[in-house]
Amino acid sequence: MATIAAPAVERENYLNTDFRVRSWLLTTDHKRIGILYLLSITAMFFVGGFAATMIRLELLTPAGDLMSSDTYNKMFTIHGIVMVFFFLIPSIPATLGNFLVPMMIGARDLAFPKINLASWYMYITGAGLMMYVVLTGGVDTGWTFYVPFSSTYSNTHVIAAVVAIFIAGFSSIFTGFNFIVTIHRMRAPGMTWSRLPLFIWSHYATSVIMVLGTPVVAIALTLVALERAFHMGIFDPRLGGDPLLFQHLFWFYSHPAVYIMILPSMAVVSEVVSTFSRKRVFGYAAVALASIAIAVLGFLVWAHHMFVAGISAYAALVFSLLSYFVAVPSAIKVFNWMATMYKGSVSLATPMLYAMGFIGLFTMGGMTGLYLAALGIDVHVHDTYFVIAHFHYIMVGGAVMGYLAGIHFWWPKISGRMYPEAWGKIAAATIFIGFNLTFFPQFVLGYLGMPRRYHAYPPEFQVLNVMSTAGASILAVGYVLPLIYLLWSLRYGEVAPDNPWAATGLEWRTPSPPPTENFPETPVVTWEAYDYSSVAEVPVAR
Repeated sequence: MATIAAPAVERENYLNTDFRVRSWLLTTDHKRIGILYLLSITAMFFVGGFAATMIRLELLTPAGDLMSSDTYNKMFTIHGIVMVFFFLIPSIPATLGNFLVPMMIGARDLAFPKINLASWYMYITGAGLMMYVVLTGGVDTGWTFYVPFSSTYSNTHVIAAVVAIFIAGFSSIFTGFNFIVTIHRMRAPGMTWSRLPLFIWSHYATSVIMVLGTPVVAIALTLVALERAFHMGIFDPRLGGDPLLFQHLFWFYSHPAVYIMILPSMAVVSEVVSTFSRKRVFGYAAVALASIAIAVLGFLVWAHHMFVAGISAYAALVFSLLSYFVAVPSAIKVFNWMATMYKGSVSLATPMLYAMGFIGLFTMGGMTGLYLAALGIDVHVHDTYFVIAHFHYIMVGGAVMGYLAGIHFWWPKISGRMYPEAWGKIAAATIFIGFNLTFFPQFVLGYLGMPRRYHAYPPEFQVLNVMSTAGASILAVGYVLPLIYLLWSLRYGEVAPDNPWAATGLEWRTPSPPPTENFPETPVVTWEAYDYSSVAEVPVAR
Protein backbone atom coordinates (compact mmCIF):
# COMPACT_ATOMS: atom_id res chain seq x y z
CA MET A 1 0.00 0.00 0.00
CA ALA A 2 1.70 3.19 -1.13
CA THR A 3 2.13 6.28 0.97
CA ILE A 4 0.46 9.42 -0.32
CA ALA A 5 3.50 11.68 -0.36
CA ALA A 6 3.10 15.43 -0.20
CA PRO A 7 5.09 17.63 -2.61
CA ALA A 8 8.42 18.81 -1.24
CA VAL A 9 7.13 22.29 -0.45
CA GLU A 10 4.29 20.79 1.57
CA ARG A 11 6.31 18.19 3.45
CA GLU A 12 6.62 20.47 6.48
CA ASN A 13 4.56 18.71 9.11
CA TYR A 14 2.45 20.11 11.90
CA LEU A 15 5.29 19.58 14.42
CA ASN A 16 8.04 21.36 12.49
CA THR A 17 6.13 24.25 10.90
CA ASP A 18 6.22 26.63 13.86
CA PHE A 19 7.22 26.04 17.47
CA ARG A 20 6.04 29.42 18.78
CA VAL A 21 3.59 29.13 21.68
CA ARG A 22 1.18 31.52 19.95
CA SER A 23 0.97 29.29 16.88
CA TRP A 24 -0.05 26.36 19.09
CA LEU A 25 -2.52 28.27 21.23
CA LEU A 26 -4.30 29.66 18.16
CA THR A 27 -4.01 26.58 15.94
CA THR A 28 -6.98 25.06 14.16
CA ASP A 29 -5.03 21.98 13.01
CA HIS A 30 -6.85 18.96 14.46
CA LYS A 31 -3.54 17.16 15.02
CA ARG A 32 -2.08 19.94 17.12
CA ILE A 33 -5.29 20.24 19.10
CA GLY A 34 -5.13 16.50 19.75
CA ILE A 35 -1.60 16.95 21.12
CA LEU A 36 -2.73 19.87 23.31
CA TYR A 37 -5.42 17.60 24.73
CA LEU A 38 -2.85 14.83 25.21
CA LEU A 39 -0.64 17.08 27.33
CA SER A 40 -3.46 18.49 29.46
CA ILE A 41 -5.23 15.15 29.95
CA THR A 42 -1.94 13.51 30.98
CA ALA A 43 -1.46 16.22 33.63
CA MET A 44 -4.97 15.58 34.99
CA PHE A 45 -4.30 11.84 35.04
CA PHE A 46 -1.41 12.33 37.43
CA VAL A 47 -3.48 14.66 39.62
CA GLY A 48 -6.12 11.96 39.96
CA GLY A 49 -3.39 9.38 40.43
CA PHE A 50 -1.91 11.36 43.34
CA ALA A 51 -5.30 11.28 45.10
CA ALA A 52 -5.51 7.52 44.50
CA THR A 53 -2.04 7.12 46.02
CA MET A 54 -3.15 8.90 49.18
CA ILE A 55 -6.25 6.67 49.38
CA ARG A 56 -4.21 3.49 49.14
CA LEU A 57 -1.66 4.71 51.70
CA GLU A 58 -4.47 5.44 54.14
CA LEU A 59 -5.89 1.95 53.68
CA LEU A 60 -2.60 0.24 54.50
CA THR A 61 -3.67 0.15 58.15
CA PRO A 62 -7.13 -0.45 59.65
CA ALA A 63 -7.11 2.74 61.73
CA GLY A 64 -7.66 6.06 60.00
CA ASP A 65 -4.23 7.32 60.98
CA LEU A 66 -2.88 9.09 57.88
CA MET A 67 -5.67 11.62 57.34
CA SER A 68 -8.97 12.59 58.89
CA SER A 69 -12.26 11.27 57.61
CA ASP A 70 -13.05 14.68 56.07
CA THR A 71 -9.73 14.76 54.22
CA TYR A 72 -10.26 11.18 53.06
CA ASN A 73 -13.69 12.15 51.71
CA LYS A 74 -12.06 14.94 49.74
CA MET A 75 -9.36 12.63 48.40
CA PHE A 76 -11.72 10.03 46.93
CA THR A 77 -13.94 12.81 45.58
CA ILE A 78 -11.02 14.51 43.85
CA HIS A 79 -9.86 11.15 42.50
CA GLY A 80 -13.29 10.34 41.11
CA ILE A 81 -14.10 13.75 39.62
CA VAL A 82 -10.70 14.25 37.99
CA MET A 83 -10.41 10.73 36.64
CA VAL A 84 -13.98 10.47 35.32
CA PHE A 85 -14.70 13.96 33.99
CA PHE A 86 -11.20 15.19 33.14
CA PHE A 87 -9.40 12.03 32.04
CA LEU A 88 -11.53 9.01 31.17
CA ILE A 89 -14.34 10.75 29.28
CA PRO A 90 -12.10 12.91 27.02
CA SER A 91 -9.06 10.58 26.97
CA ILE A 92 -9.33 8.89 23.57
CA PRO A 93 -11.93 11.03 21.71
CA ALA A 94 -10.15 14.29 22.48
CA THR A 95 -6.62 13.00 21.83
CA LEU A 96 -6.53 10.12 19.34
CA GLY A 97 -9.99 10.93 18.01
CA ASN A 98 -9.02 14.51 17.26
CA PHE A 99 -5.77 13.39 15.69
CA LEU A 100 -7.10 10.50 13.62
CA VAL A 101 -10.77 10.90 12.66
CA PRO A 102 -10.17 13.32 9.74
CA MET A 103 -7.21 11.32 8.41
CA MET A 104 -9.05 8.00 8.67
CA ILE A 105 -11.88 9.25 6.46
CA GLY A 106 -9.64 11.15 4.03
CA ALA A 107 -10.48 14.68 5.23
CA ARG A 108 -8.08 17.58 5.75
CA ASP A 109 -9.53 18.64 9.11
CA LEU A 110 -12.66 18.43 11.21
CA ALA A 111 -15.79 20.16 9.96
CA PHE A 112 -15.50 23.03 12.45
CA PRO A 113 -11.81 23.69 13.27
CA LYS A 114 -12.49 26.78 15.40
CA ILE A 115 -15.11 24.95 17.46
CA ASN A 116 -12.53 22.22 17.92
CA LEU A 117 -10.05 24.72 19.36
CA ALA A 118 -12.80 26.23 21.51
CA SER A 119 -13.53 22.78 22.94
CA TRP A 120 -9.92 22.54 24.18
CA TYR A 121 -10.13 25.97 25.78
CA MET A 122 -13.34 24.93 27.52
CA TYR A 123 -11.62 21.81 28.79
CA ILE A 124 -8.68 23.86 30.09
CA THR A 125 -11.06 26.32 31.75
CA GLY A 126 -12.96 23.52 33.49
CA ALA A 127 -9.76 21.75 34.51
CA GLY A 128 -8.27 25.00 35.83
CA LEU A 129 -11.37 25.69 37.92
CA MET A 130 -11.24 22.13 39.25
CA MET A 131 -7.62 22.64 40.27
CA TYR A 132 -8.69 25.81 42.07
CA VAL A 133 -11.20 23.68 43.99
CA VAL A 134 -8.50 21.13 44.84
CA LEU A 135 -6.05 23.77 46.07
CA THR A 136 -8.55 25.75 48.13
CA GLY A 137 -10.07 23.02 50.25
CA GLY A 138 -11.53 20.47 47.88
CA VAL A 139 -15.01 18.98 47.71
CA ASP A 140 -16.30 16.01 49.73
CA THR A 141 -19.50 14.83 48.05
CA GLY A 142 -18.06 11.95 46.02
CA TRP A 143 -17.97 12.21 42.23
CA THR A 144 -21.70 11.42 42.09
CA PHE A 145 -22.74 14.59 44.02
CA TYR A 146 -25.61 12.77 45.72
CA VAL A 147 -28.27 15.01 47.27
CA PRO A 148 -29.25 16.29 49.77
CA PHE A 149 -25.66 16.22 51.04
CA SER A 150 -24.28 18.08 48.00
CA SER A 151 -27.18 20.52 47.74
CA THR A 152 -27.58 21.33 51.44
CA TYR A 153 -25.13 19.95 53.97
CA SER A 154 -21.62 19.92 52.47
CA ASN A 155 -19.41 22.84 53.53
CA THR A 156 -16.98 22.46 50.61
CA HIS A 157 -16.68 24.02 47.13
CA VAL A 158 -19.60 22.14 45.57
CA ILE A 159 -20.79 24.93 43.26
CA ALA A 160 -17.30 25.59 41.87
CA ALA A 161 -16.79 21.87 41.21
CA VAL A 162 -20.19 21.68 39.50
CA VAL A 163 -19.32 24.66 37.28
CA ALA A 164 -15.98 23.04 36.35
CA ILE A 165 -17.74 19.85 35.25
CA PHE A 166 -20.43 21.87 33.45
CA ILE A 167 -17.79 23.68 31.38
CA ALA A 168 -15.91 20.45 30.63
CA GLY A 169 -19.22 18.92 29.56
CA PHE A 170 -19.61 21.53 26.84
CA SER A 171 -16.14 20.60 25.62
CA SER A 172 -17.41 17.03 25.15
CA ILE A 173 -20.56 18.23 23.38
CA PHE A 174 -18.53 20.35 20.94
CA THR A 175 -16.19 17.44 20.20
CA GLY A 176 -19.04 14.98 19.66
CA PHE A 177 -20.94 17.40 17.41
CA ASN A 178 -17.79 18.02 15.36
CA PHE A 179 -17.16 14.30 14.89
CA ILE A 180 -20.76 13.57 13.83
CA VAL A 181 -20.79 16.30 11.16
CA THR A 182 -17.30 15.39 9.93
CA ILE A 183 -18.10 11.68 9.57
CA HIS A 184 -21.37 12.42 7.78
CA ARG A 185 -20.18 15.15 5.44
CA MET A 186 -16.43 14.89 4.84
CA ARG A 187 -15.69 11.26 3.97
CA ALA A 188 -13.42 10.78 0.97
CA PRO A 189 -14.95 9.54 -2.30
CA GLY A 190 -15.51 5.80 -2.02
CA MET A 191 -15.39 5.83 1.81
CA THR A 192 -18.84 4.31 2.25
CA TRP A 193 -20.29 3.38 5.63
CA SER A 194 -19.35 -0.24 4.97
CA ARG A 195 -15.71 0.77 4.39
CA LEU A 196 -15.32 2.92 7.50
CA PRO A 197 -12.66 1.77 9.97
CA LEU A 198 -14.19 0.42 13.17
CA PHE A 199 -12.38 3.25 14.96
CA ILE A 200 -14.76 5.64 13.18
CA TRP A 201 -17.86 3.56 13.95
CA SER A 202 -17.05 3.57 17.65
CA HIS A 203 -16.32 7.28 17.72
CA TYR A 204 -19.56 7.98 15.90
CA ALA A 205 -21.49 6.02 18.54
CA THR A 206 -19.52 7.76 21.31
CA SER A 207 -20.31 11.15 19.82
CA VAL A 208 -24.03 10.41 19.81
CA ILE A 209 -23.86 9.65 23.55
CA MET A 210 -21.85 12.84 24.17
CA VAL A 211 -24.35 15.05 22.36
CA LEU A 212 -27.51 13.44 23.77
CA GLY A 213 -26.38 12.51 27.28
CA THR A 214 -24.09 15.30 28.46
CA PRO A 215 -26.85 17.97 28.62
CA VAL A 216 -28.74 15.76 31.09
CA VAL A 217 -25.94 15.66 33.65
CA ALA A 218 -25.34 19.37 33.03
CA ILE A 219 -28.99 20.04 33.94
CA ALA A 220 -28.80 17.79 37.00
CA LEU A 221 -25.68 19.48 38.35
CA THR A 222 -27.07 22.93 37.56
CA LEU A 223 -30.15 22.11 39.63
CA VAL A 224 -27.88 21.04 42.52
CA ALA A 225 -26.11 24.41 42.32
CA LEU A 226 -29.41 26.30 42.17
CA GLU A 227 -30.83 24.44 45.16
CA ARG A 228 -27.63 25.00 47.10
CA ALA A 229 -27.44 28.72 46.23
CA PHE A 230 -31.13 29.70 46.40
CA HIS A 231 -32.70 26.91 48.53
CA MET A 232 -35.07 25.88 45.77
CA GLY A 233 -37.10 22.75 46.51
CA ILE A 234 -35.87 20.48 43.73
CA PHE A 235 -34.19 17.59 45.50
CA ASP A 236 -34.43 18.43 49.23
CA PRO A 237 -37.51 16.65 50.66
CA ARG A 238 -37.78 19.29 53.40
CA LEU A 239 -38.55 21.81 50.64
CA GLY A 240 -40.87 19.53 48.69
CA GLY A 241 -38.13 18.08 46.48
CA ASP A 242 -37.33 14.47 45.58
CA PRO A 243 -33.76 13.17 46.07
CA LEU A 244 -34.45 10.20 43.79
CA LEU A 245 -35.02 12.62 40.91
CA PHE A 246 -31.33 13.54 41.06
CA GLN A 247 -30.28 9.89 40.91
CA HIS A 248 -32.47 9.32 37.85
CA LEU A 249 -31.04 12.38 36.09
CA PHE A 250 -27.45 11.68 37.08
CA TRP A 251 -27.39 8.00 36.15
CA PHE A 252 -29.35 8.58 32.93
CA TYR A 253 -26.14 10.24 31.75
CA SER A 254 -23.54 8.56 33.89
CA HIS A 255 -24.21 5.00 32.81
CA PRO A 256 -24.01 5.89 29.10
CA ALA A 257 -20.88 7.84 30.12
CA VAL A 258 -19.31 4.45 30.88
CA TYR A 259 -19.58 3.77 27.15
CA ILE A 260 -18.14 7.21 26.32
CA MET A 261 -15.10 5.91 28.19
CA ILE A 262 -15.06 2.33 26.86
CA LEU A 263 -16.27 2.56 23.23
CA PRO A 264 -13.17 4.50 22.06
CA SER A 265 -10.94 1.90 23.70
CA MET A 266 -12.89 -0.79 21.86
CA ALA A 267 -12.21 1.22 18.70
CA VAL A 268 -8.48 1.09 19.35
CA VAL A 269 -8.55 -2.65 20.09
CA SER A 270 -10.33 -3.37 16.79
CA GLU A 271 -7.59 -1.55 14.87
CA VAL A 272 -4.72 -3.10 16.83
CA VAL A 273 -6.03 -6.69 16.80
CA SER A 274 -6.66 -6.56 13.06
CA THR A 275 -3.23 -5.09 12.31
CA PHE A 276 -1.22 -7.49 14.45
CA SER A 277 -3.26 -10.53 13.40
CA ARG A 278 -2.95 -9.58 9.70
CA LYS A 279 -6.65 -10.29 9.21
CA ARG A 280 -9.85 -8.37 8.55
CA VAL A 281 -11.84 -8.08 11.78
CA PHE A 282 -14.07 -11.14 12.03
CA GLY A 283 -17.71 -10.11 11.59
CA TYR A 284 -16.92 -6.51 10.66
CA ALA A 285 -20.59 -5.55 10.27
CA ALA A 286 -21.55 -7.14 13.60
CA VAL A 287 -18.76 -5.26 15.43
CA ALA A 288 -19.77 -1.96 13.78
CA LEU A 289 -23.46 -2.41 14.64
CA ALA A 290 -22.53 -3.51 18.17
CA SER A 291 -21.07 -0.03 18.72
CA ILE A 292 -24.40 1.55 17.77
CA ALA A 293 -26.31 -0.99 19.88
CA ILE A 294 -24.18 -0.14 22.92
CA ALA A 295 -24.89 3.57 22.43
CA VAL A 296 -28.65 2.96 22.23
CA LEU A 297 -29.00 0.34 24.97
CA GLY A 298 -26.73 2.31 27.30
CA PHE A 299 -29.54 4.84 27.78
CA LEU A 300 -31.96 2.14 28.98
CA VAL A 301 -30.19 0.70 32.03
CA TRP A 302 -29.48 3.66 34.33
CA ALA A 303 -31.65 2.47 37.22
CA HIS A 304 -29.53 -0.62 37.91
CA HIS A 305 -27.53 1.84 40.04
CA MET A 306 -30.67 2.35 42.13
CA PHE A 307 -31.75 -1.15 43.15
CA VAL A 308 -31.40 -0.22 46.84
CA ALA A 309 -32.77 3.32 46.43
CA GLY A 310 -36.43 2.40 46.82
CA ILE A 311 -37.57 1.97 43.22
CA SER A 312 -40.42 -0.50 42.66
CA ALA A 313 -39.74 -4.22 42.38
CA TYR A 314 -41.20 -4.23 38.86
CA ALA A 315 -38.93 -1.40 37.70
CA ALA A 316 -35.94 -3.15 39.28
CA LEU A 317 -36.79 -6.38 37.43
CA VAL A 318 -37.05 -4.56 34.07
CA PHE A 319 -33.73 -2.76 34.56
CA SER A 320 -32.09 -5.99 35.69
CA LEU A 321 -33.12 -7.72 32.45
CA LEU A 322 -32.02 -4.75 30.34
CA SER A 323 -28.66 -4.76 32.12
CA TYR A 324 -28.10 -8.35 31.07
CA PHE A 325 -29.14 -7.46 27.53
CA VAL A 326 -26.70 -4.55 27.18
CA ALA A 327 -23.84 -7.00 27.77
CA VAL A 328 -24.61 -8.76 24.47
CA PRO A 329 -23.05 -6.24 22.03
CA SER A 330 -19.94 -6.01 24.21
CA ALA A 331 -19.69 -9.81 24.17
CA ILE A 332 -20.01 -9.75 20.37
CA LYS A 333 -16.97 -7.51 20.17
CA VAL A 334 -14.89 -9.70 22.51
CA PHE A 335 -15.77 -12.94 20.69
CA ASN A 336 -15.08 -11.34 17.31
CA TRP A 337 -11.67 -10.06 18.42
CA MET A 338 -10.79 -13.56 19.59
CA ALA A 339 -11.98 -14.99 16.28
CA THR A 340 -9.85 -12.43 14.46
CA MET A 341 -6.76 -13.61 16.29
CA TYR A 342 -7.62 -17.28 15.75
CA LYS A 343 -5.27 -18.70 13.10
CA GLY A 344 -3.97 -15.22 12.42
CA SER A 345 -0.34 -14.24 12.07
CA VAL A 346 -0.27 -12.72 15.54
CA SER A 347 2.64 -10.41 16.40
CA LEU A 348 3.11 -9.60 20.07
CA ALA A 349 4.23 -6.00 19.64
CA THR A 350 3.60 -3.54 22.47
CA PRO A 351 0.22 -2.26 21.17
CA MET A 352 -0.99 -5.86 20.83
CA LEU A 353 0.04 -6.67 24.41
CA TYR A 354 -2.01 -3.72 25.65
CA ALA A 355 -4.94 -4.79 23.47
CA MET A 356 -4.82 -8.34 24.80
CA GLY A 357 -4.62 -6.94 28.33
CA PHE A 358 -7.72 -4.90 27.55
CA ILE A 359 -9.62 -7.97 26.38
CA GLY A 360 -8.78 -9.94 29.53
CA LEU A 361 -9.46 -7.16 32.03
CA PHE A 362 -12.58 -5.86 30.27
CA THR A 363 -14.00 -9.37 30.12
CA MET A 364 -13.40 -9.76 33.85
CA GLY A 365 -15.13 -6.46 34.49
CA GLY A 366 -18.03 -7.34 32.23
CA MET A 367 -18.58 -10.72 33.82
CA THR A 368 -18.65 -9.23 37.32
CA GLY A 369 -21.11 -6.65 36.00
CA LEU A 370 -23.57 -9.49 35.46
CA TYR A 371 -23.47 -10.15 39.21
CA LEU A 372 -24.37 -6.52 39.86
CA ALA A 373 -27.28 -6.80 37.42
CA ALA A 374 -28.73 -9.59 39.58
CA LEU A 375 -31.06 -8.05 42.17
CA GLY A 376 -30.20 -10.32 45.09
CA ILE A 377 -26.42 -10.11 44.69
CA ASP A 378 -26.51 -6.37 44.05
CA VAL A 379 -28.32 -5.77 47.35
CA HIS A 380 -25.54 -7.67 49.12
CA VAL A 381 -22.54 -6.01 47.45
CA HIS A 382 -23.96 -2.55 46.71
CA ASP A 383 -21.66 0.23 47.94
CA THR A 384 -18.91 -2.25 48.78
CA TYR A 385 -15.46 -2.74 47.32
CA PHE A 386 -16.94 -5.28 44.91
CA VAL A 387 -18.41 -2.34 42.99
CA ILE A 388 -15.07 -0.48 43.17
CA ALA A 389 -13.27 -3.49 41.70
CA HIS A 390 -15.86 -4.00 38.95
CA PHE A 391 -15.77 -0.32 37.97
CA HIS A 392 -11.98 -0.22 37.81
CA TYR A 393 -11.73 -3.44 35.79
CA ILE A 394 -13.91 -1.71 33.19
CA MET A 395 -12.52 1.82 33.44
CA VAL A 396 -8.85 1.33 34.32
CA GLY A 397 -8.33 -2.22 33.08
CA GLY A 398 -10.41 -1.49 30.00
CA ALA A 399 -10.38 2.19 29.09
CA VAL A 400 -6.83 2.98 30.18
CA MET A 401 -5.36 -0.18 28.61
CA GLY A 402 -7.10 0.73 25.36
CA TYR A 403 -5.81 4.29 25.63
CA LEU A 404 -2.23 3.07 26.10
CA ALA A 405 -2.64 0.62 23.22
CA GLY A 406 -3.69 3.49 20.99
CA ILE A 407 -0.91 5.82 22.13
CA HIS A 408 1.70 3.15 21.38
CA PHE A 409 0.08 2.12 18.09
CA TRP A 410 -0.11 5.65 16.64
CA TRP A 411 2.93 7.13 18.43
CA PRO A 412 5.13 6.73 15.31
CA LYS A 413 2.52 8.66 13.32
CA ILE A 414 2.08 11.34 16.00
CA SER A 415 5.76 11.94 16.76
CA GLY A 416 7.62 10.55 13.76
CA ARG A 417 9.72 8.46 16.16
CA MET A 418 9.75 4.86 17.37
CA TYR A 419 9.84 4.04 21.07
CA PRO A 420 12.02 1.25 22.58
CA GLU A 421 9.97 -1.90 22.06
CA ALA A 422 11.48 -3.81 24.98
CA TRP A 423 10.54 -1.10 27.47
CA GLY A 424 7.05 -0.98 25.97
CA LYS A 425 6.56 -4.68 26.64
CA ILE A 426 7.93 -4.38 30.18
CA ALA A 427 5.51 -1.54 30.91
CA ALA A 428 2.54 -3.47 29.50
CA ALA A 429 3.35 -6.52 31.64
CA THR A 430 3.95 -4.37 34.74
CA ILE A 431 0.59 -2.63 34.35
CA PHE A 432 -1.26 -5.91 33.84
CA ILE A 433 0.30 -7.53 36.92
CA GLY A 434 -0.02 -4.43 39.09
CA PHE A 435 -3.63 -3.90 38.10
CA ASN A 436 -4.75 -7.40 39.00
CA LEU A 437 -2.89 -7.31 42.31
CA THR A 438 -4.54 -3.97 43.08
CA PHE A 439 -8.15 -4.69 42.25
CA PHE A 440 -8.76 -8.44 42.40
CA PRO A 441 -8.47 -8.47 46.24
CA GLN A 442 -11.17 -5.81 46.28
CA PHE A 443 -13.70 -8.29 44.87
CA VAL A 444 -13.07 -10.44 47.93
CA LEU A 445 -13.19 -7.43 50.26
CA GLY A 446 -16.54 -6.38 48.83
CA TYR A 447 -18.03 -9.85 49.03
CA LEU A 448 -16.93 -10.05 52.67
CA GLY A 449 -18.73 -6.76 53.31
CA MET A 450 -16.14 -3.97 53.40
CA PRO A 451 -17.97 -0.77 52.38
CA ARG A 452 -16.35 1.68 50.03
CA ARG A 453 -15.49 5.27 51.03
CA TYR A 454 -14.50 4.35 54.61
CA HIS A 455 -11.04 5.40 55.79
CA ALA A 456 -11.07 2.91 58.71
CA TYR A 457 -12.02 -0.76 58.60
CA PRO A 458 -11.98 -3.95 60.73
CA PRO A 459 -8.48 -5.50 61.17
CA GLU A 460 -9.47 -8.75 59.43
CA PHE A 461 -9.49 -6.86 56.10
CA GLN A 462 -5.90 -5.59 56.39
CA VAL A 463 -4.11 -8.36 54.48
CA LEU A 464 -6.24 -7.84 51.39
CA ASN A 465 -5.83 -4.07 51.65
CA VAL A 466 -2.04 -4.40 51.92
CA MET A 467 -2.07 -6.58 48.79
CA SER A 468 -4.14 -3.92 47.02
CA THR A 469 -1.80 -1.10 48.03
CA ALA A 470 1.25 -3.15 46.99
CA GLY A 471 -0.37 -3.74 43.62
CA ALA A 472 -1.08 -0.01 43.29
CA SER A 473 2.65 0.65 43.78
CA ILE A 474 3.48 -1.70 40.90
CA LEU A 475 0.72 -0.15 38.80
CA ALA A 476 2.12 3.33 39.40
CA VAL A 477 5.54 2.21 38.13
CA GLY A 478 3.85 0.76 35.05
CA TYR A 479 2.14 4.08 34.31
CA VAL A 480 5.27 6.17 34.78
CA LEU A 481 7.39 4.00 32.46
CA PRO A 482 5.58 4.95 29.21
CA LEU A 483 5.79 8.62 30.15
CA ILE A 484 9.57 8.28 30.45
CA TYR A 485 10.38 6.28 27.33
CA LEU A 486 7.88 8.07 25.08
CA LEU A 487 9.41 11.42 26.03
CA TRP A 488 12.87 9.88 25.53
CA SER A 489 11.85 8.71 22.06
CA LEU A 490 11.05 12.27 20.94
CA ARG A 491 14.77 13.04 20.96
CA TYR A 492 16.55 9.71 20.71
CA GLY A 493 14.04 7.36 19.13
CA GLU A 494 14.58 5.83 15.71
CA VAL A 495 12.95 7.81 12.92
CA ALA A 496 9.63 6.12 12.17
CA PRO A 497 8.72 4.94 8.69
CA ASP A 498 5.38 6.09 7.32
CA ASN A 499 3.74 2.73 8.03
CA PRO A 500 5.80 0.80 10.61
CA TRP A 501 3.05 -1.77 11.31
CA ALA A 502 1.99 -2.37 7.68
CA ALA A 503 -1.52 -1.26 8.62
CA THR A 504 -4.34 -0.47 6.20
CA GLY A 505 -5.92 2.81 7.30
CA LEU A 506 -5.67 6.05 5.33
CA GLU A 507 -3.73 7.66 8.19
CA TRP A 508 -0.83 5.30 7.40
CA ARG A 509 -0.71 6.59 3.81
CA THR A 510 0.60 9.95 5.01
CA PRO A 511 4.15 10.82 6.08
CA SER A 512 5.13 10.52 9.74
CA PRO A 513 4.32 13.05 11.15
CA PRO A 514 1.62 14.01 8.62
CA PRO A 515 1.63 17.34 6.76
CA THR A 516 -0.63 20.06 8.11
CA GLU A 517 -3.53 19.35 5.75
CA ASN A 518 -2.99 15.55 5.81
CA PHE A 519 -3.35 14.84 2.09
CA PRO A 520 -2.08 16.90 -0.90
CA GLU A 521 -5.08 15.58 -2.83
CA THR A 522 -8.27 14.02 -1.55
CA PRO A 523 -7.79 10.22 -1.69
CA VAL A 524 -10.25 8.00 -3.51
CA VAL A 525 -11.06 4.80 -1.58
CA THR A 526 -11.51 1.70 -3.72
CA TRP A 527 -10.74 -1.03 -1.18
CA GLU A 528 -12.56 -2.58 1.77
CA ALA A 529 -11.58 -1.82 5.33
CA TYR A 530 -8.70 -3.98 6.63
CA ASP A 531 -7.74 -5.29 3.18
CA TYR A 532 -4.31 -6.71 3.98
CA SER A 533 -3.90 -8.26 0.54
CA SER A 534 -2.92 -4.80 -0.76
CA VAL A 535 -0.40 -4.07 2.00
CA ALA A 536 3.26 -4.97 1.65
CA GLU A 537 4.41 -7.11 4.54
CA VAL A 538 6.60 -5.20 6.97
CA PRO A 539 8.35 -7.03 9.80
CA VAL A 540 6.95 -6.07 13.20
CA ALA A 541 8.34 -6.83 16.62
CA ARG A 542 7.31 -10.16 18.05
